[in-house]
Amino acid sequence: MSIRPDRWIRKMCLEHGMISPFEETQVRRGVISYGVSSYGYDIRIADEFKIFTNVNSTIVDPKSMDPGSMVDFRGPVAVIPPNSFALGRTVEYFRIPRNVLTVCVGKSTYARCGIITNVTPFEPEWEGFVTLEISNTTPLPAKVYSNEGIAQVLFFESDEACETSYKDKRGKYQAQQGITLPRL
Repeated sequence: MSIRPDRWIRKMCLEHGMISPFEETQVRRGVISYGVSSYGYDIRIADEFKIFTNVNSTIVDPKSMDPGSMVDFRGPVAVIPPNSFALGRTVEYFRIPRNVLTVCVGKSTYARCGIITNVTPFEPEWEGFVTLEISNTTPLPAKVYSNEGIAQVLFFESDEACETSYKDKRGKYQAQQGITLPRL
């Protein structure tokens, strides 16, 4: 990046619609922060979740995830059971440029409570709402606050566009609209 990273993010969002809705500043007062940060963008978790339950004693299979092993929940605070996880999605919709790759890492506020957020990279020309996996590594129930920060996206810009983008590959998660379970 030839300009300051925060200015680059603003430019890409305002001129190219890379993140929508886009928060130009970091919102911090009374919430877990979100919006533009020094070298990235703090994303928010929406108010819809799929919370894992073992009530059906199914096997977790990435080739054939049983939707019955998840309980749908919508609300301002999701409670993730001890040693369990939930899937959520971002408030923001992303449109990644062909010469950009992102890496997403969890926010320290949650990590310090044993709540880990896992997200795969956003590949060049991927777009959609991001499906997030939130793990509660503690032996106690854990709260996750909707419409507040959950993770930070870091952007890596190349001097040239990639040869084959996610869109070119017709990626299976392209333009996903909601929380998306694993696909084969």
